[in-house]
Amino acid sequence: MLFFNVRFIGIFMLAFGEVLRCNAQDNYEIQVYESETVPNYSTMFELHSNVTVFGNTQRVNGVVPSQYAWHETVEITQGITPWFEIGGYLFMSGNKGDYLLHWVGDHIRPRIRVPEKWKWPVGLSLSTEVGYQLREYCEDTWTLEIRPIIDKEYKNFYVSFNPVVDYSIQGLNHDAGPQFSPAVKMSYKFLKKTQVELGFEYYGGIGAFKKPDPLPQQQHQIGPVVDIDISPVWEINIGYMFGLTPATDKGIVKLILGRRADWKKHPKKTMPLTSI
Repeated sequence: MLFFNVRFIGIFMLAFGEVLRCNAQDNYEIQVYESETVPNYSTMFELHSNVTVFGNTQRVNGVVPSQYAWHETVEITQGITPWFEIGGYLFMSGNKGDYLLHWVGDHIRPRIRVPEKWKWPVGLSLSTEVGYQLREYCEDTWTLEIRPIIDKEYKNFYVSFNPVVDYSIQGLNHDAGPQFSPAVKMSYKFLKKTQVELGFEYYGGIGAFKKPDPLPQQQHQIGPVVDIDISPVWEINIGYMFGLTPATDKGIVKLILGRRADWKKHPKKTMPLTSI
């Protein structure tokens, strides 16, 4: 049954039409992470689907055009302990006139968090992601991402800040050194029974710490999002990102479907979407 559900999600998303950390801001896994990790009795299956409706029409630094490109990312995250998880990614992409998905790359992502029993005033976790992607789809073939996650929920309000540090292990941006790519999410829960939240997400790409890019070359996106927990195990995130600078794709539609599989009985609780 679980395999059928995951396969059904894939078929649905192919019909509906995601962010590798290539440069500062890209379009494979567009998500602001929450500090909570997947429990050790659960596995989280996610499908990230993004379509660039307004983007580059020409190759830039050897990377295929983003206009009308659609990206699918399969993410599987396994909880190891109550405060430690490991996630894996499969990145795929298709372009206008090409109805086939092409393999782009794979990443692995371990993450730890401050346990709840410590009773910190904010949620805090640290994600480290490393992997490979084809040069045709990204300026850098081997990349490393270090993502601190700080979040807080107060009554119906929620805010999360991800001060992401990207590093090109191999590729065009290797000599630039570490780069700063902040991300922020703010939302308000207005339907408690069905767990519907409205908010906005922001994604930035400032450039290298030692030499930030000029503002027109920086990448800044912001847009409205809706989060829906339709059951204790199914979750949806829908949004539209607007580009604010010439270097940023002007419009991206994003959709995340998440399905959690639990391997033992546990207290009824809705889990947030983990990263992909």
